Amino acid sequence: MSTSDTTVIIELCKIFGWTTPATVLVSEMHLKSPPLPISKARSDLAFKKTYPALFGLFSNSYLPSNVKIVGYARSHIDLPDFRARVSSKIKTTKTEALESFLSICTYVSGKYDDTASFVVLNSFVETLEAQAGGSIDDEFRKTRIFYMALPPSVFIPASKGLKEGCYLGKGGKNRLIVEKPFGKDLASSLELGRALAANWKEEEIYRIDHYLGKEMVKSLMVLRFANVFFGSIWNRHYINNVQITFKEKFGTDGRGGYFDEFGIIRDELKLTLPKKNVQIMQNHLLQVLTILAMERPVSLDAEDVRNEKVKVLRAVKPITLEDTILGQYTASAEKNEPGYLDDPTVPKGSVTPTYAAHVLNISNERWDGVPFILKAGKALNESKVEIRIQFNDPAGGLYPGTKRNELVIRLQPKEAVYAKMMNKEPGLSTDLHVTELDLSYEKRYKDAKIPDAYESLILDCLRGDHANFVRDDELELAWKIFTPLLHKIEGEKVQPEFYEFGSRGPAAAKEFIERHGFQRDSTYKWIPHAPHL
Repeated sequence: MSTSDTTVIIELCKIFGWTTPATVLVSEMHLKSPPLPISKARSDLAFKKTYPALFGLFSNSYLPSNVKIVGYARSHIDLPDFRARVSSKIKTTKTEALESFLSICTYVSGKYDDTASFVVLNSFVETLEAQAGGSIDDEFRKTRIFYMALPPSVFIPASKGLKEGCYLGKGGKNRLIVEKPFGKDLASSLELGRALAANWKEEEIYRIDHYLGKEMVKSLMVLRFANVFFGSIWNRHYINNVQITFKEKFGTDGRGGYFDEFGIIRDELKLTLPKKNVQIMQNHLLQVLTILAMERPVSLDAEDVRNEKVKVLRAVKPITLEDTILGQYTASAEKNEPGYLDDPTVPKGSVTPTYAAHVLNISNERWDGVPFILKAGKALNESKVEIRIQFNDPAGGLYPGTKRNELVIRLQPKEAVYAKMMNKEPGLSTDLHVTELDLSYEKRYKDAKIPDAYESLILDCLRGDHANFVRDDELELAWKIFTPLLHKIEGEKVQPEFYEFGSRGPAAAKEFIERHGFQRDSTYKWIPHAPHL
């Protein structure tokens, strides 16, 4: 990106716009107590994630030196108060860098359903571009990035207003980052897609799923396609089953009313809520599955990568209730943690699941017959996200009591890749035991800083790289897999199985997973390798 070019990024709900050399950020931030939980959640996202991510890029010189960041929202607020809110969630000891960052953060208020407000925003941005040394008429040298993280009620009019009021013509480049939600089911997702397509080209749209920016998820393709010894065993002939697990040890924490509208399955997909557990399955875990299961792309070009992910989704049949276990947490055994229905914001008698396990089957030559088990839940015994690939039993049974090999990729916390394997006990004994080959990031890369996912994805957008963003056909296929199940659960008010707060989940989940081939080794526990001090 040339220092003589101009790039503007505008984010709604977080609208931010940037310019090269000036950058603008526009965000919807409800700066007073919002009337609806969703508004507060969205405002939190801007201050908790977007601005800290921008500061991380700024402090490490990944943004242009004279970048400008403009917050945009309906609320009226003085600039000093706005900057105080921005700095409140940024944790740093770099006080000079923080002061410099705050000096480039400004603010404009306006409506989301009023084109005139966006015309005013456009004039403000043009002034910044002119101050940065670019001509208002020289649009060939400009790029504007619009970041939308808005409540569903204003999403469509805001995207239309941005196009009509702030869009660059005459060869200028425009990029639209779309934050969740991406719809509530297939029909609503298609409606949203058609509204976007009316004003924006697909190549201009960046649908952000922050999981695709996580360090370990970005490493999956390298692990698969840059290591020859994995290539020959990455198929149904050697792999027995695959589990992708998202566990949280906390409940809804008084936000159950918001959670209840969407439930754990959409959280598994991570298509709707800002809190981690509303779309974990349909988006987050399914995105991880596509990277695990995809064929080697022709190149690392974004469209080549996304084409292979789409092929995986096309081979997955819609999930049925028979392929699913649903659960809802109750109070802990000690009664010191409330149950889901004890949350006063949750409708009385709600059957919304807080735990779900699904088995997906990929009908292609590589994976036919290998169950992919997706699990996500709240109020469980621990918080972790991991991929567990369990291999077949050794043929012939030469060593009795042999446990299955496993490759485990810990996405968070304590990022690691470790392989469980059999070894002889040292000494005169002939006994076997399970051990591991362990790549613990905290030990191996103890001096490295793993960036926040939003930092990584915002930088990808600045570079024009779509590879870690969701394409429209990916999104449609994901909803096709889950929508029939969602409608059945919601239409028939399917009763979830209860499980205690702090447990491993519903009792039926253990039998469900074992029925699909998983063998648990209760004698082994992985201990993260701590760095040497």
